[in-house]
Amino acid sequence: MSKIRVYELAKMLGLSNKDLMQILEDLGVDVKTHMSSIDAETAQIIEESLGESKAKDKSSDVKGKDKKTVNVPPGSSVSDVAKLLGIKPADAVKALLEAGKMIPAGAAVNKEILDILSEVFDTEFVVADSAQKEQEKGKVEPQRKKQPEGKNLQPRAPIVTVMGHVDHGKTSLLDYVRKTKVTEREAGGITQHIGASTLEYNGRKIVFLDTPGHEAFTSMRARGAQVTDIVILVVAADDGVMPQTVEALNHAKASGVPIVVAVNKIDKPEARPDRVRQQLSEHGLIPEEWGGDTIFVDISAKTGVGIDQLLEMVLLVADMNELKADPTVDPRGVIIEAKLDRGKGPVATVIVQEGTLKVGNILVSESSWGKVRAMIDDRGHNLKEAGPSTPVEILGFNDVPSPGETFKVVGSEKEARALIDQIKQEEKAAASKTERHMTLEELYGKMAEGETPTLRLVLKCDVQGSLEALKGSLRKLETEEVEIQFIHEGVGRISESDVMLASASDAIIIGFNVRPDSKAKKLAEAEGIQIRLYDVIYDLIDDVKSALEGMLAPTLKEKTLGQAEIRAVFKVPKVGKVAGCYVLEGVIRRNAKVRLIRDGIVIWNGSLDTLKRFKDDVREVAAGYECGMSFTNFQDFNEGDIVEAYEIVEEKRTLE
Repeated sequence: MSKIRVYELAKMLGLSNKDLMQILEDLGVDVKTHMSSIDAETAQIIEESLGESKAKDKSSDVKGKDKKTVNVPPGSSVSDVAKLLGIKPADAVKALLEAGKMIPAGAAVNKEILDILSEVFDTEFVVADSAQKEQEKGKVEPQRKKQPEGKNLQPRAPIVTVMGHVDHGKTSLLDYVRKTKVTEREAGGITQHIGASTLEYNGRKIVFLDTPGHEAFTSMRARGAQVTDIVILVVAADDGVMPQTVEALNHAKASGVPIVVAVNKIDKPEARPDRVRQQLSEHGLIPEEWGGDTIFVDISAKTGVGIDQLLEMVLLVADMNELKADPTVDPRGVIIEAKLDRGKGPVATVIVQEGTLKVGNILVSESSWGKVRAMIDDRGHNLKEAGPSTPVEILGFNDVPSPGETFKVVGSEKEARALIDQIKQEEKAAASKTERHMTLEELYGKMAEGETPTLRLVLKCDVQGSLEALKGSLRKLETEEVEIQFIHEGVGRISESDVMLASASDAIIIGFNVRPDSKAKKLAEAEGIQIRLYDVIYDLIDDVKSALEGMLAPTLKEKTLGQAEIRAVFKVPKVGKVAGCYVLEGVIRRNAKVRLIRDGIVIWNGSLDTLKRFKDDVREVAAGYECGMSFTNFQDFNEGDIVEAYEIVEEKRTLE
């Protein structure tokens, strides 16, 4: 039986993806995402149902004027009204949809909804006056109720980063998109290279970041700046998955950002897009057409084949993630690029993440501040304000900020200067304290309570054979209580990129028969990243095993120290009863826990108050010696009772 995807049917019927998803849900059709497939029979039923609704709507004009009257109780939903009409809730939802209102069956009705249903189903509705007024209030602002603390969330444009191996077409894709989708809207339009490009597709905006590679992407993430919403991973169909492809993939996966794969250069005779799918599936990216959840699109950045579908898929992923921001809160964002221009002074490209940035606002980043003198978009236009997901070039900083720094708006220049001074003082105080990341020795101390401890590794080896062998051996060390997560693995020297990824993911770098280059070594020292180097495979495995064993919660075990018999009981004024004892075996210690045993039954558990040899306080008494002892808050002991001393010790657990 032939099938059709939800988004394809929505396009055919002139509906939005969300509207069609709602209709399918009301009809009881189980679909998870816009990429889900439905059979042709279901699609035909939906199409015919919508067609009948249209016909019904048109025929309502020629119906007689004798309408039946239905009383609608206050607070009724669309579903309730449908029952009063003797129709299915889905039919009522479809009628509203045809009138341009996307309203689910559970929504409360108001005058506008009832007017539509009245026309379609030739019925007059009567609602109590008080209820009618309340429903008319709901009509004015059905979903504009301002939530506290500025939670006025609205849909925003997705921010996209393009990654991939060198020469696989990242730049070509960006160039094609700029030339055909950015400047086509304006005759003679000139693209201003500000580090980001905004395009419109099907009436919606998409922002592309011009990051030079996954290193910059991860560098920003390591600073706490998560800017990207979606990653497009470009892989050449004639070349397949390469080392940098895997690096880019691991950087994207570590960030938790959705990935859309663009299989490029399909116009080439030697293109093998299925091989790319197979290779990436081995790295955890299973194509949705193979039953996975990763979208793959075959494209040619040279001819433009598949570009429209790629952009459509980006918007679909954005819809699934429901990207929203509040344009009314205080503006915040991230520095994307920055430079010193001889004519303009410090210039920075920023992405506004929330709020609305305006000319005249005073900004503070982590290293500089300034008053916004001008804002220029990627087409060279001067803007007075910029809302969420808007990239702009800003003039007015007093110094050049660093990419990845966050910024916020403050009320005055005085406040801005004070904040910068405070940041600089904190940096001075922290200058001698390198930020500490996870080390093998510190794993147990960093384990979060109640969570499964995880050892995150970046693994680099000399050859692929060693890599596979090591990874397999380390996997065998995992248990239900301790987990190993490979953030990235590869062959070759330890690079700056590896260190940045480890920094952003709080991982440890392990190298087998490889060494870091000088830049990577310096960066690791600066970032506080541990690099462990080995040339004997068993030493590596033993060290990791020891670290994981340290992460296992220890077993608490009782250790018996010794026993003593009470042979006499003395009454001491102002002290109470004291037991005269003879140590039978082991040792009795002053700080030990003790229990009293009578006829083989434990009658009390507690601790010693005093332990004496003659009149002197002592720390311990060994077997064969007499001693006197008293017990904390307990005096109900007799001659013949046995005193057992013990302690609770933590016994280190090992991996089986």
